[in-house]
Amino acid sequence: MAENQNIEWKECWRDEYLKWICGFANAQGGRIYIGTNDDGTVIGVIDSKKLMEDIPNKVRDILGIIVDVNLLIQNGKDYIEICVNPSSYPVNYKGEYHYRSGSTKQLLRGAVLTEFLLSKTGYKWDAVPVDGVTVEDLDKESFDIFRREALRSGRMIEEDLNMNNEQLLDSLGLIDNGKLKRAAILLFHRNPEKWVTGAYIKIGYFGEGADLRYQDEIHGSLFMQADRVIELIYLKYMKAVISYDNVTRIETYPLPKAAVREAVYNAIIHSNYAALIPIQIRIHEEAVYISNDCVFPAGWTVETLMERHRSLPYNPNIANGFFRAGYVETWGRGIEKICEACKNYGVPMPEYTLHLEDIMVKFTPLVQPKVPNELNGTLSGTLNGTLEERILLVIRKSPHITQADIASKIECSERKVKRLMKKMIDQGMIERVGGRKMGQWIEK
Repeated sequence: MAENQNIEWKECWRDEYLKWICGFANAQGGRIYIGTNDDGTVIGVIDSKKLMEDIPNKVRDILGIIVDVNLLIQNGKDYIEICVNPSSYPVNYKGEYHYRSGSTKQLLRGAVLTEFLLSKTGYKWDAVPVDGVTVEDLDKESFDIFRREALRSGRMIEEDLNMNNEQLLDSLGLIDNGKLKRAAILLFHRNPEKWVTGAYIKIGYFGEGADLRYQDEIHGSLFMQADRVIELIYLKYMKAVISYDNVTRIETYPLPKAAVREAVYNAIIHSNYAALIPIQIRIHEEAVYISNDCVFPAGWTVETLMERHRSLPYNPNIANGFFRAGYVETWGRGIEKICEACKNYGVPMPEYTLHLEDIMVKFTPLVQPKVPNELNGTLSGTLNGTLEERILLVIRKSPHITQADIASKIECSERKVKRLMKKMIDQGMIERVGGRKMGQWIEK
C-alpha cells in the first residue's frame, strides 16, 4: 500500500519523525508504522521494547499530546504502529507547526499559518482584537460615509445611526471585551495599513503587454476606498463613448458599472489581508482584471462560484459592515448579480481564475458600446459624434444660440467652438444670417 493522507511508512525511528506526528495531529490524524519500507512491507525493528517506552514519552513531552503506540508482529518481525488522533487545538514541534497534506508533511508559515491557527482557535481573522487603538482613534469621515449609506439603503434606521460611535461599533459586533476587532480598524481607521500592510487598492492602466501607462493607489479605511474606487475607475480609467439624444449627452461605458462595483466590493470583503498584498485592478483596452488574495472555502471550485451557493464570507465582520451600509447582500448572490449585469449590458460573462492563493475575475468590455435603443435623437446610433456634428445638433434646435452657450452645451471651450465654427463657415457647412444680437445660424 502506498503512503496517503493517513498512512506513513518508516524503516526505523528518528526523533525528527515527531514532526510527522505533529502534522497528523494538526490535520485529520493518521498512523505511522516503524519497521516498514516505502510500500508497507514489514522489515522489522530491533529495539522495539525501548521504542515502546521512548516514543509515547517524547510525544507527550515535546508535542504535548498523547498517542497510542502498539507493538505488532508479522512473520516473526516486530514493528510499531503509532496512532495519532486529530487535535482540536494547534500542536507545535519546538515552535514549528506542521501539517499533513496528501502524502507530504508541510511546514506552515506566513498567512497559511495564521489561517490555520485562527481556524483551530475558532477565531476569524477579522475578529481578532487589536491592542493599542481606541474608538477615538477612528476616522470621522468613515463613520459619516457609513451612516449616509446605511440610511440611504434602509439597512439601518436613523434612530440607530444617531448613537455614538462606540455604541455603533458595538451594535455591529466590532468590539470584543472592550477592544476593537481588526474589522473595526480596517473599516473605520483612516490609516489601517499601520496594522495591516497592503490594505489598499492599486489601479493601473496598461498598454500593450506589461506597458504600464499610469496608476493610482486608494488608501484609507475600507469604507473610504469603497466610496472612491468606482468613481475613479469610471472617470479616469474608462473611456465613455459619447452619443446624443437631440442635445442630451449620453455616455456609454465599456462595462456595466453595477458589475464592476459588485466585483470590487467582493474583493474588498473577501480579501485575505493577512497576505499583506493589495487588491489589484488592471485595466487594458481589451480586458479588465480584478484580483485579490483569498482563502477559498474547502472543496469550493470556480464552478461552485458560478452556481448558486450560500454566503460564506472569509471576513464576516467586514462583510456585515458592508451589508449594513447597503453595499452588498448576504445571500451569496454577488457573482449571480455580476453575470446578470453583464448579460443585460451585452458583454461576455466574467471569467474567474483561481490560483493557489488568489482569485482573479476578467471582464471583457464592449469594443464599440451600443447606444441604448430608446435613444431616437438625430445622432442616435452615431458613436463618437464629432464636435462639428454636436454643434450642428445644437444650432438646429436653437438657431439663435450664442457661441458661448454652444460651448457650454457641448462641454467644450468657447475658443475651440469659435475656431471650429469659422472652419465650418469657410467649408460652407453653416452661415450666420443677421446681426450679432438678432441673427441666427443656418445649416446649409
